[in-house]
Amino acid sequence: MSSAYPTLTARRFRPVTQEAPLVRVALIAFVILVLVVLLFAPLIAVFVEALAKGWLAAIESLAHPDARSAIWLTLTVAAISVPLNAVFGIAAAWAIAKFDFRGKALLITLIDLPFSVSPVVAGLCMVLLFGANSLMGGWLVAQGFPIVFALPGIVLATMFVTFPFVARELIPVMIEQGRAEEEAALTLGASGWRTFLTVTLPNIRWALLYGVLLCNARAMGEFGAVAVVSGKIRGQTATMPITIEMLYNEYLSVAAFSLAAVLAGLALVTLTLKTLLEWRHADQLAATHRH
Repeated sequence: MSSAYPTLTARRFRPVTQEAPLVRVALIAFVILVLVVLLFAPLIAVFVEALAKGWLAAIESLAHPDARSAIWLTLTVAAISVPLNAVFGIAAAWAIAKFDFRGKALLITLIDLPFSVSPVVAGLCMVLLFGANSLMGGWLVAQGFPIVFALPGIVLATMFVTFPFVARELIPVMIEQGRAEEEAALTLGASGWRTFLTVTLPNIRWALLYGVLLCNARAMGEFGAVAVVSGKIRGQTATMPITIEMLYNEYLSVAAFSLAAVLAGLALVTLTLKTLLEWRHADQLAATHRH
């Protein structure tokens, strides 16, 4: 009887932090259902519609000059805006985590501003500031450097929408790590730049990677602000999301979904790269999380 009592107790009682089996199954089923309905089903539908008339029709639509221009422009904008936002994110996180100054809370609030401001409103503000009818915009146009309806305006709009991502990933990590390691390196005679390269950067590399990946995905998929600033000039300032909308409105479904499949494929490549890096450096990532 004494040996059976613990077994009976273990069966009858469970830790208060452990959910009942029925609750766990229900939660897992709910999450899977939401993922299927909101993520997997639309993604599969995009590829199915793109190949509705066969591979040849999809490839021919992607070979169109407007589609090639949209792909090239989207990649160019991402290649410019993401590194600039990475530099800004590192600088902002460094300033907030390593220094105490008046207005720190305001600076954090301003970094979060693009999350609360509509991208369309941001695009309109840039048109008012840099448009040909404004003082600054008119002067830039006269000098041969237009901002609105040109690549610089698209880059600025994309940067505004995406610049919180890197900073928001880095700030909590750098605050948690504190200043002890950097101060020790400086005490031992390391320069500020060497301290950053050998101490700070290795400690934040995973958070920086996540922020860059999120920023890149958001930059390639941005529509609202870019649609206002670019003017939607086909073959010149129309990015992939804008071109997809125009093709769909013209009932060119194969062309629209083929380009959408390319955009989704770029996002999947980014996700795959992130997963491979996590798998390859799992031990280092776990050590970073323990710190």
